Amino acid sequence: MRIRPLAAALAASLSTGTPASSVEISIRPELRPTAANALRLATAETATAPRPGIADHGVTQDLEEEEGAAVNQRFQFWIRAFRERAEAQGIDAAVLDDAFRGVRFDAEVIRRDRNQSEFTKTIWDYLDSAVSASRIENGRAALAAHRTSLEEIEAKYGVEKEVVVAIWGLESAYGTHRGSHDVIASLATLAFEGRRAAFFEEQLIAALKILQSGDTAPRNMTGSWAGAMGHTQFIPTSYLAYAVDFTGDGRRDIWSEDPSDALASTAAYLARSGWRKGQPWGIEVTLPDRFDFTLADRKIEKPAADWARLGVTGADGRALPDHGPGAILLPAGGQGAAFLVYGNFAALERYNTADAYVIGVGHLADRIAGAGPIRAAWPRGDRALTLKERKEMQERLTAKGFSTQGIDGRIGPNTIAAVRAFQLAEGLTPDGYASLALLTRLR
Repeated sequence: MRIRPLAAALAASLSTGTPASSVEISIRPELRPTAANALRLATAETATAPRPGIADHGVTQDLEEEEGAAVNQRFQFWIRAFRERAEAQGIDAAVLDDAFRGVRFDAEVIRRDRNQSEFTKTIWDYLDSAVSASRIENGRAALAAHRTSLEEIEAKYGVEKEVVVAIWGLESAYGTHRGSHDVIASLATLAFEGRRAAFFEEQLIAALKILQSGDTAPRNMTGSWAGAMGHTQFIPTSYLAYAVDFTGDGRRDIWSEDPSDALASTAAYLARSGWRKGQPWGIEVTLPDRFDFTLADRKIEKPAADWARLGVTGADGRALPDHGPGAILLPAGGQGAAFLVYGNFAALERYNTADAYVIGVGHLADRIAGAGPIRAAWPRGDRALTLKERKEMQERLTAKGFSTQGIDGRIGPNTIAAVRAFQLAEGLTPDGYASLALLTRLR
């Protein structure tokens, strides 16, 4: 979903119902088949090397410049070679015949894959749309409409119904934007194109196994341009691992107008990812003056009593509740909101690795359940760094002796650690926040 991780740069605003998985946020794509990471994987900068025997069709502009008929002819040759590999993995010839009947190279998928914006959203811009008033209202309506099924799902899998609904809301705007691309055609096109052939061929084989199981029919298997499917945008490998037949009709139907199988599959995914019912994903907190910002690290977990002794309180001014060990997260540095996050944050990360997405799901779930908005102000005068600027920051940090362990434009743990080390050396607040002001100081 995966599925989100995690992301296509589409112009439509989430507040109008566009799924969150179609809006680019600053993420750390990981090449693993998490449930909602199809779009994030599809836009990852580090390409997976093509498999031996598959021509690298897509590194140049050939596919954009070549006549459509010629490209499709090469694509059909690729399909014939792929069929042999698929049959070797147990896919029946009849399934292959049915799946590839009428399938042609989809140039739109390649355009979508290549035309990724280098700009990202700030956490506050993302949350403004991901947890908009309309999305909260629609989420409450969706919960009410499917309350019976959702309560049964919660009882069976131990995942709160509001969390399941929030994922549904971010992934497909409660089922209204499930994607209309032919998944077989999209995955075959991306595997043929070659830059991430191994990953997309793995997803294509998984999609064929889904068809072979009888869960759906080829032309009913629709989804995003990158292969994420259904109400909660499972990629095929995650579907095989986690999808469930909740309705008992013999099919795991995440494409149906009835979202029950998709919602139960999402709950099953979270349950197997370590979700603990009753524990929040996180809570907003207030940090004391002169807080040691080096403690704001996901690797540093403390019980509520220890954080309380350091002066941390709930954002409402009350003492911290005891939900088990938690870590301080500062998604916008020391000038924005602070959160104490728990084990369920990590469970949501298994669905999508982006911190912004996890906060979006968690906060939307809280709002659907009746909680209020985030209390702290965000540094709205800041803007997100472009990809070029993020790479420049990594280059300049590394050149100054604060290695980011690579120049990839992704602000992950290594870059945050390097930023924090530079801030300490410069006498700045060591919150690890990769801002434009910090980049300016590095220049």
